[in-house]
Amino acid sequence: MKALIILAILATLGLIVYTFKQDKNLKKLFITLGTFAAIISLAVVGNLTRPIMPIFLAHAMLVILAWGAGLKYVFSGKYYWWIIFAPMVTIGLFLILEFLGGSGHEFT
Repeated sequence: MKALIILAILATLGLIVYTFKQDKNLKKLFITLGTFAAIISLAVVGNLTRPIMPIFLAHAMLVILAWGAGLKYVFSGKYYWWIIFAPMVTIGLFLILEFLGGSGHEFT
């Protein structure tokens, strides 16, 4: 599974570089790389939500949708920022639930 994730990241970076070589649009390249870094960061921070499985699964689905929205920007130029940053909702929901209910989970 880890190998598949690494291959997907490398394939996405390859697509980004390939479209840059065709378009020569430096602004789009920087926006795409920044967005891709934000999506990867949200995916890593999303491991925080693992103790509450429904929120974790929702976060995983939103990260996949954000990745797709990032690829849509690469190919069509339409930037759906609300889909790209949607995983922040699940992280915020988890933090609110942990604040209100307390940390009843053991982290080992």
